[in-house]
Amino acid sequence: MVLAPSVAGLFKWRQFEPEMILLAVVWYLRFSLSYRDVEELLAERGLLVDHVTVWRWVQRYAPEIQRRLRPRLRPTNDGWRVDETYIRVKGKRVYLYRAVDSKGATIDFLLSAKRDAVAAKRFLAKALGGENHPAPRVINTDQHAGYPPAIAQLKAEGVLEEDCQHRPVQYLNNVLEQDHRTIKRRVRTSQHFRSFWGASHTIAGYEAIHMIRKGQACYSAVAKKVGLL
Repeated sequence: MVLAPSVAGLFKWRQFEPEMILLAVVWYLRFSLSYRDVEELLAERGLLVDHVTVWRWVQRYAPEIQRRLRPRLRPTNDGWRVDETYIRVKGKRVYLYRAVDSKGATIDFLLSAKRDAVAAKRFLAKALGGENHPAPRVINTDQHAGYPPAIAQLKAEGVLEEDCQHRPVQYLNNVLEQDHRTIKRRVRTSQHFRSFWGASHTIAGYEAIHMIRKGQACYSAVAKKVGLL
């Protein structure tokens, strides 16, 4: 793996080589592994790293992978599929809002403590602010009552185009329901999260690796380059 020069400062004062740190982070985000599993895999390669250290690495670098991947994503299409699923943080439900296009390419995501019109609006506004997808021609959602007022408010504020159609047709979201499974499978392996902050950072990494695996990056070698960071 080759590190981009701009990455060097991210690893200042770290005891281990950046390549090994990032390898451990990607292992955790990509595969159904626990932090202890990653600790054991590193030990087999001669690196004695506590699983808590691996957790710290994930919290530090998973959001960085997501942030640096964004400018390299291919454009999505203008048919949005929007839905929310729940995960557990400290035993309580929180909601992961996600959007994909009609082909299944990830548009955006947001972890929210609540499932209401305010959360729906915040998520849609975040997604609309992205640079890698055109303004939506249609937004397909489920029947949740939070979406119509959120969409209406965004249109009134000029954030969403007036001619964008809202289509609450459940079966058209099947592509998104299937996409949810990958993220939820990784969440189950993590045995749930202990803080909202930790959940948000880790899921950012899950989503980044998932986008790379779906071929959304602009060059085919991106998955092999830690230099994308």
